[in-house]
Amino acid sequence: MPDWTPDLSRSDKPRYLAIADLIADDIRAGRLAIGDRLPPQRKLASRLDIDFTTVARGYVEAQKRGLVESRVGQGTFVSGHPRPNLRNAPSRAPGREIVDLSMNLPPEPDDPALIERMQDGLAEVARDLVALLRYQGFGGAPADKDAASAWLGRRALVPSQERIFVTPGAHPALLGIFTLLAKPGDTVLCEAITYPGARSIAAQLGLRLVGLPMDADGIDPDAFADACRKLAPKALYLNPTLQNPTTLTIPEARRTAIASVARRFHVPIVEDDAYGFIPAHGLPPFAAIAPDLTWHVAGLAKCIGAGLRTAYVVVPEARAGWPFSAALRAANVMASPLTVALATRWIEDGTADTLLRFIRAEAAARQRLAAEILPAGSFRADPISFNLWVELPEPWTRSAFVGHMLSTGIGVVASDVFTVDGIPPEAARVCLGGPVNREKVKSALEYMAHALTHSPEVASAFL
Repeated sequence: MPDWTPDLSRSDKPRYLAIADLIADDIRAGRLAIGDRLPPQRKLASRLDIDFTTVARGYVEAQKRGLVESRVGQGTFVSGHPRPNLRNAPSRAPGREIVDLSMNLPPEPDDPALIERMQDGLAEVARDLVALLRYQGFGGAPADKDAASAWLGRRALVPSQERIFVTPGAHPALLGIFTLLAKPGDTVLCEAITYPGARSIAAQLGLRLVGLPMDADGIDPDAFADACRKLAPKALYLNPTLQNPTTLTIPEARRTAIASVARRFHVPIVEDDAYGFIPAHGLPPFAAIAPDLTWHVAGLAKCIGAGLRTAYVVVPEARAGWPFSAALRAANVMASPLTVALATRWIEDGTADTLLRFIRAEAAARQRLAAEILPAGSFRADPISFNLWVELPEPWTRSAFVGHMLSTGIGVVASDVFTVDGIPPEAARVCLGGPVNREKVKSALEYMAHALTHSPEVASAFL
């Protein structure tokens, strides 16, 4: 139906919602049939004499409802299979939607112009689709390494291409690095409260993970030195910028002190820089302070999107790349050429930078909401982090809090999964990103504020 023209005067809703509503109406009336191709967005915008982004938002809204589907390089087609309205679906708490705040993901873009730009990049990559379905050499083609080098340059890193590897995500990279640095029974040091993925990898490899005491600036360098003397660790794992889950960023002076201890005891540093690109002017990574000691892992999951499953690894020296490459090839063969090509395209054409700016701005907006809604002093967070570290007031316990939130359809994570040694603190991680929009985040935070300002017994009365 290339000539389909909706009559916007039939609706008093915002025009983008009216477009989605009229698509639904015309499907029901038989004026649009499954498989019909809708007019290109720019053509329809010109025909209706409205802004292109309004039409784009209308098509995105219709796609969310399951009314249409977008096919790369072909257009938008009627699917006619509306999705269930979650607002009317039953939940464990009547009138409340399920709001999953358990996964630490960046906010998802909803700007039609940005989404179209992302789709254009995918369409360009698809032009060479057959070649991208072949096996590729491990570590990335020269063009992909050039893009990786340009991206890493934002973190003041200028390694040679021989030290850069394009890998299938941060997890396989960390698994490969730990496999090289330690064998079962060996000790690896980390923060006392650390990323649970590192705990899982250490357990899988039979490594002894030991948490180091922390203060407001990160791990204690003296405690690190003492552990080096007593435990002979094979590596130190750190998530030094916007640390998951505490949102702590290690200051530059503390980074230098930690690097000095690592150099004195010849301990490699495994730097998980998942959030390093989020600050507009981030601190120098350990790979810039101690490049000869540091295995730097720059995943794209948090700064572009987890679905890319792509991470850039900088090894301490070119020779270290040989066993690293062999280890990852044995486990993964290669990174997906298709997603790597898309990441390269988005970096080259500036889409990645646009996504990163959106993520920064939206994360900051959600943190402002948290600061306005939650009781003062009830949580730790960075103004641009994706999550809160909620420190629970007495008599709340972490299990009671997580259970109470879950009973109302709000998913959060107790401190147990982040705690390496000892008794976990009475705390929980609350994430603000992912597919949950700002309004749902606001609603969940308001309910959470109720709980934090009342005892568990009183809060349960609000169920």
